[in-house]
Amino acid sequence: MAQSAKEVELREREAAQRRRAALDQIRILGDPVLREKAVPVTAFDAELGREAERMVAVMRDAPGVGLAATQLGVMHRLIVYELEEDDPRALVNPEIISRSSATEVADEGCLSVPGGRVPVERAIEITVRANDVTGRALEFSSSDFEARVIQHEVDHLDGVLILDRTSRPARAEALRAIRDGATEGGGI
Repeated sequence: MAQSAKEVELREREAAQRRRAALDQIRILGDPVLREKAVPVTAFDAELGREAERMVAVMRDAPGVGLAATQLGVMHRLIVYELEEDDPRALVNPEIISRSSATEVADEGCLSVPGGRVPVERAIEITVRANDVTGRALEFSSSDFEARVIQHEVDHLDGVLILDRTSRPARAEALRAIRDGATEGGGI
């Protein structure tokens, strides 16, 4: 059944309100919490599950493909990401235990660096050790875009931003764009 123009407009307005509310929760460049190292999670309880669910909701509404707890001011080693619709993943205490020597440079954006997209070199393949929100141990290999997203989000947990991983000229250009009021940075 076709939607009326009014229904479409209402849905777009609601999405814009959710986006603003999500972006209001995300810490942005200049906030000192983004430079701090997150602490390991020790309690795998219902509160951790709710925290991951909240992060997924914020990530979707922002919208982005990944989010680290530190971006919301929560100093837990917790990331969420979603590469395919309705299939979010949460990694608790993620560690990248190996990286391929093969790398690729691609432009990345970041919800915490609005308006800044910069080329970042990342390993094409990684092996990750983490837990799920129930505490179950995970170890898996990841490649291509998923590997890039995980590396980006783990960087956040270590207080590292994309601006730290790019060339000086690219960083300067991104900072100029941010200063000049660019607001559509988006995620990776």
